[in-house]
Amino acid sequence: MTSQNPAPGPAEDVRTDAGEAPSGPGDTGATGSPGSVALAVGLYVGVRLLLVAVIAGVLVLVGLPLLVSLLIAIVVALPLSLVLFRGLRARLTAEVEAATASRRARRDQLRAELRGDSGPEGRS
Repeated sequence: MTSQNPAPGPAEDVRTDAGEAPSGPGDTGATGSPGSVALAVGLYVGVRLLLVAVIAGVLVLVGLPLLVSLLIAIVVALPLSLVLFRGLRARLTAEVEAATASRRARRDQLRAELRGDSGPEGRS
């Protein structure tokens, strides 16, 4: 009397750390692990800083002073990065959402265990 598509039970909720992304809007394969979140943040920040450096470098080559070039580059890079790096921003958002969901699931599981509501795997 088993069905082919059983409803997810408490034991299957433990696997949310490894596979959150298929239900996400971008389907980016986000794991939410601390390493993947740090990589996504580092990549996004690095690319944005590189964009500021390139714009400032071009403005310095044109003949503007360095400080003025940096200020203009920061102002120009903000809206430009929103358009150019949409994919990286979506990946970063998916990673942070997956990490948040993972932490929330672990916190809920811990609270249930502390209340004594844990299932068969909690107590023998």
